[in-house]
Amino acid sequence: MESSVAFLEFWHSAMIIGAIVMTAMSLVLYLVHRMRVSAISDPKEKHDYINENEVRWYRWSFVCLGIGAAMGINLYGLGQSFTETLGLWFFVRIFFSLAGAVLVTYVAFMILKYYYPTLLAYKLRKWRYIPRVNPKTGNKMRLLTEEEEDVHLSEGMQSEENIFSIDYDVWIDEKSGDVKIEKYNGRLIASQCGNCGFYTMRVWKEEVSQKGEDGSPQEIIKHYRCGYCKTVRATAFNVSTREENDYRNYKPQTGKRNTKGIEVVKVEIFSALSGKLNYEFGSLEEAQRFLEEFDPEKAA
Repeated sequence: MESSVAFLEFWHSAMIIGAIVMTAMSLVLYLVHRMRVSAISDPKEKHDYINENEVRWYRWSFVCLGIGAAMGINLYGLGQSFTETLGLWFFVRIFFSLAGAVLVTYVAFMILKYYYPTLLAYKLRKWRYIPRVNPKTGNKMRLLTEEEEDVHLSEGMQSEENIFSIDYDVWIDEKSGDVKIEKYNGRLIASQCGNCGFYTMRVWKEEVSQKGEDGSPQEIIKHYRCGYCKTVRATAFNVSTREENDYRNYKPQTGKRNTKGIEVVKVEIFSALSGKLNYEFGSLEEAQRFLEEFDPEKAA
């Protein structure tokens, strides 16, 4: 009897301390991550750090919170008369505490997997496209369009962009002529699923749909699959056929709309003849050409 009481007193003390420590650890992990993000001044470095580390830090924070919740649940009945002896209730309480920990961590992981990517995508876009400042002159830099940036990219870089494995952003200080090239993983960030609305749509397969006479790819079809609702879609992209000299002779255009952040252009047409029609394009130019040539009677 006395040994049971001593053990239970020790057990409850350990659960109280453990619940406080693990909850505090969860908060510390979150705060440390936020402090490390705040300490990074360069937008590109901040973007990469958040993209590579934020979910992992939050995951460990939730694990600590789940363990703390389990220890807190295990204190149920503390001080009541039935806790004076060690019996079946003790093991039942352990079972419920473990079930509570699993529930907390499972819900947290589901949030990180399906809901949080939407917030993460917004945050990453913010730091990717926030105006850059030339550290040498202090001048505000301009993000070049797809055609403008090709002048500053090597042939290998252009090939990486053509197959969507790597994406490059080119910033230019128009007063001094200084250029800054930033490299991003083309498949790293999931796009938003049109069916469920979550940012869980990723490329799972690519295929060449059209080839030139020399065998070079002219059109690539990217197949997307949603990791949540399993919706699939395919979008065709034209592969640039310009040569290196074409880019050297290309003169940047001024006043052109910046479409750098656009991945897919969706067009919905409501027709009295054929109802609702959905189309997807890889750029605004393709969508504009389609609308100029669109014939409602043929579509019906």
